[in-house]
Amino acid sequence: QVQLVESGGGWVQAGGSLRLSCAASGLTFSRCNMGWFRQAPGKAREFVAFINWSTGSTYYADSVKGRFTISRDNAKNTVYLQMNSLKPEDTAVYYCAADLRNRGIQIMPVMYDYWGQGTQVTVSS
Repeated sequence: QVQLVESGGGWVQAGGSLRLSCAASGLTFSRCNMGWFRQAPGKAREFVAFINWSTGSTYYADSVKGRFTISRDNAKNTVYLQMNSLKPEDTAVYYCAADLRNRGIQIMPVMYDYWGQGTQVTVSS
């Protein structure tokens, strides 16, 4: 069965960095577009970053552009999110997601087929 397992979350002071990982199994990872989302308490899940399966092209939410970098290693079936210059408003549970139908850049959660369980990121001021 398909599994996406996030890791790398934790507590960090504002201005610090974290690197999230998402290990995939049970699917042809190299043929999947991948996304990162986050959800803060009381708020809707929001798009963070996207990476294309074949070109490696990326797309970011305006709120993280220039601070976060999404990347992937198809040999390891893993997608990463490098987060720098973290701010308290980045505090959320972060989720990776897989789009098996490769319909281009997708920022709506409903367009993704599989989700990880999430990893908590807490940024203190």
